[in-house]
Amino acid sequence: MPFPANFPVLESARVRLRPLNTGDAPDLLKVFGDPLAMRYWSRLPMEQVEEAVARIERVLRGFDSGDAISWAVAGREDDRLIGTLDLFRIELPHRRCECGYSLGTASWGQGLMSEILPLALDFAFGELGLHRVEADTDPRNAASVKLLERMGFQREGTLRQRWRVGTEVSDSAVFGLLAPDWHERRKQG
Repeated sequence: MPFPANFPVLESARVRLRPLNTGDAPDLLKVFGDPLAMRYWSRLPMEQVEEAVARIERVLRGFDSGDAISWAVAGREDDRLIGTLDLFRIELPHRRCECGYSLGTASWGQGLMSEILPLALDFAFGELGLHRVEADTDPRNAASVKLLERMGFQREGTLRQRWRVGTEVSDSAVFGLLAPDWHERRKQG
C-alpha cells in the first residue's frame, strides 16, 4: 500500500493524534526536557526550545519523505501537546516499521497510551499494510514493557549495552508484533 499523501489524524475518546507544528515547541520541550520523562530514552533531555523546533522540523521531513509518521498526542479539549507517538523507519517494501511514544509526566497513569497505541497499530497494519511493527525499550522501563506486552508484542531479545546517554550505558529490550497476531487480538476484543 502507498504511503499516505495527507497526514492521518486519529482520535480516541480523550486525545487526538495530529501532526506536530512549530507552535508545539514549548510543550514538546516540557515533555522532552523533563529528566523523569526522558529517564529511559536514548538521548539526554532537551534544554532549549530550539531543540524542540529542530525535532518538529525533522519529523515533518520524515513524513514528507515517507520515512515516518510522528503524531502529536494532544488533548481533545484544548489541542495541547502532551506527548508524541511515532511510526518510524517505515520500510514499505519490507512491510515493517518501528514505533515509539512518550507522554509528559502529568499524563502518566491515566491509560492514555493503552487508548492511543491501538489507533497507530490499526493504521500501521491497516492503511499502511505493514506486516511487522517493532519497538525497543529500556528493560528497566516496566510501564513500557507492560504496555507492549498488553498490546500483544512479543519480547524477541535484548541488545546489550546498546545506548550511551551521558555517562550511563543501557540495554534495549526488542519487541515485535505481527499483523496476524494483531488482527486476531482485535477480533477477540
